[in-house]
Amino acid sequence: MSSFRLPPFLQPISKTDKPASPYIETFFEHESPLGHAHCLWWPSQSGDPETVVLFVPGNPGLAKFYVPFLSALHSHPKIQNVAILAQSLLGHTASVFSGGESGLLAQVQSVIEAISAVKESYASARIVLIGHSVGAWISLQAFKQRVEDVESLFLLFPTISQIGRSPNGRRLQWAFQPPFPSIISKLSFLLRLLPSAFLSLVFSDWPQEQVQVLQELLDSPRSILSCLSMAHEEMNTIRQLEVDILVEHKDRFHFYFADHDDWVGEEKNTILRCFEDDSHSVKIIHGRHGVPHAFCINHGEELAEQCVDWMS
Repeated sequence: MSSFRLPPFLQPISKTDKPASPYIETFFEHESPLGHAHCLWWPSQSGDPETVVLFVPGNPGLAKFYVPFLSALHSHPKIQNVAILAQSLLGHTASVFSGGESGLLAQVQSVIEAISAVKESYASARIVLIGHSVGAWISLQAFKQRVEDVESLFLLFPTISQIGRSPNGRRLQWAFQPPFPSIISKLSFLLRLLPSAFLSLVFSDWPQEQVQVLQELLDSPRSILSCLSMAHEEMNTIRQLEVDILVEHKDRFHFYFADHDDWVGEEKNTILRCFEDDSHSVKIIHGRHGVPHAFCINHGEELAEQCVDWMS
């Protein structure tokens, strides 16, 4: 761990050296009432970074799901002197619970504070926001308040409008409404009675590292409650598409859409219509068939290649 340079706004979680790991596990101590956020930090290859990527995950909000994607992005030969800060959603990581706020607006404020901290520590570095799913909406809200500090936004599989009307929103909304989040989280102890190999069997196409991240989530009733409660808030909050901010700063936006995405649904066409008159100013990629909304499980390296092309 001594080879890693941590910025002043991050604190290490573990004192154990992990020489094979390209990142260090840390936490960001946000201002009250937000509490701590679990983070992963990839330092720049040499000296202070020229670019800092701030990554915001989708729900369930665990940065570790994105290690293959972010490690591939960080190590790519086309980009140099880049540092990456992946911040898990507040209250979603079992190992970092501080009792602070963890609602949707608290997540936005945590990203705003992270942008400010990066800017203060690396004044000359450009800041790039990458958000996945609801992380795209969170990134967009933070960008609105830090327009002058963020150079560009990468919105991957963006659920930035009418998420409750998406096929999955309609199908699963019942599970997000009280009292079901509390009931489901309390019943999660039943999963711990199953053999450890059960998840590996059910998710046989997942890399073992990703299965372990899922296991950590399912072993934490508080994490499950946070995920489901925030999903309920997403259904009620993410509605009208904010066309004005998209059009005004279209030259700074990059979109990646799945060929089929039940968390976005027809809202994909609503977003695309915003740019019909000036389609060359915004970078839009329509992903190949088979790349799912949950790309981070098995398609991280492929998406990293696409992001590199935008950044380089």
